[in-house]
Amino acid sequence: MRLVVQRVARAAVRAGGETVGEIGAGLLVLVGVATGDDAATAVRMAGRTARLRIFANADGRFDHDVRDAGGAVLAVSQFTLLGDTSKGNRPSFTGAAEPELARALYEGYCAELRALGLRVATGRFGAAMEVELVNEGPVTIIL
Repeated sequence: MRLVVQRVARAAVRAGGETVGEIGAGLLVLVGVATGDDAATAVRMAGRTARLRIFANADGRFDHDVRDAGGAVLAVSQFTLLGDTSKGNRPSFTGAAEPELARALYEGYCAELRALGLRVATGRFGAAMEVELVNEGPVTIIL
């Protein structure tokens, strides 16, 4: 599983012309599910996301996680994170999980974030989406 985690002031995702998920301050997480990932991977990555300390304390040091900061998570599935361009200019997506498995693990990841006490909004799995965000910092971490 590959995650791109961005600290945001706000973020939204639209599919088919309608807003399907939106948050204020928190994390926008682009989620790519890889071949070989399983339910344990989703649980582990949700825990890492929830515990990622990229919110500043009073001294400006990264010391708080999204829960400490009172933020939410917008999780958007994105199989293209698994694109491989090592053999040319056209990406190969053979490293991405099949859609049925990817959907189950993406949904499991979101469910685990909720179980950890986070408010979670989502995109629409498998849809063409428009993602809008205001990256705060900017802070972007790849897990």
